Amino acid sequence: MKMSLFKDIVLGIDIGGTTCKCGVFTTDGTLVYKDEIPTRKDEGGSLILSDIKEHIPELVKAAGRSCDEIKGVGIGVPGAVREDGTVNKCVNLGWGVFNVAQTFKDMTGYEVKVGNDANMAALGEYWMGSAKAYSSVVLVTIGTGVGGGVIIDGKPICGYNGAAAEIGHLPIVEEETEYCNCGNKGCLEQVASATGIVRTATRMLNATDEPSALRALPYISAKAVFDEAKSGDACAIKIVDYVCRYLGKGIACASAMTDTEVICIGGGVSAAGDYLIERVAKYYKEYAFHACKNTKIVRAELGNDAGMYGAAKLALG
Repeated sequence: MKMSLFKDIVLGIDIGGTTCKCGVFTTDGTLVYKDEIPTRKDEGGSLILSDIKEHIPELVKAAGRSCDEIKGVGIGVPGAVREDGTVNKCVNLGWGVFNVAQTFKDMTGYEVKVGNDANMAALGEYWMGSAKAYSSVVLVTIGTGVGGGVIIDGKPICGYNGAAAEIGHLPIVEEETEYCNCGNKGCLEQVASATGIVRTATRMLNATDEPSALRALPYISAKAVFDEAKSGDACAIKIVDYVCRYLGKGIACASAMTDTEVICIGGGVSAAGDYLIERVAKYYKEYAFHACKNTKIVRAELGNDAGMYGAAKLALG
């Protein structure tokens, strides 16, 4: 491939607890090449940024490009991030409070911008995904936890402490007696994340003798709950209904605060497709403020690549 003389590529890095997803993008949003490297959390996560730095030449070479063409680097991290790139603790990485953007810029010489991973996923969907036709979006990611991101007129909303859009930690489950990983009780993700769905299923099955195909499974997963509900299993349907009611309620709370044009649902649980979306939308309409009741709810399109896309867009400004 012919090398460009212009700085016309950006890197989108999505740092997760297991891997760092790395993408090379042109400035028009085309993903040229992607790969991933392990997230080494040894020594308090001090190796993560240096590992990414060392990988960049290999990444760019595999894309058929040159490091001289890099316009900037965007990084998404699983924690609260202030607008200046300061991470306000990433517990899953072992990080405390420090300016990741400035640190990585000092290490590499590149212009660097950093954002919360859910916000980056939302920005990715806004830029090149299911919210591309809209000016504002709330993205709700349902996976191991429940995350959220808000984009208004192309700008991620960070909040003063970098903790805006923590939808998964809306304290709306009043009957919850156990503590969430955040230290509070009654968080949305305690019932609506993939792990929360399993907890909810186990509790509801233990509370009744009603027959269910779920009882015969050696291990209950969120996918199994939705699969059995789609097959007509009465217990599974009740579990899904309970989960979707809280998702609808939580999203209605987010919508009342942001009033975005569209709401996207992503993450592993979104693989349940229209069955999930339709039930969440039903309860959303029940709880939403009257002016927001007709806000569209759609499934996110970019999957696990959304965070890379958003980080690349953040680098572009």
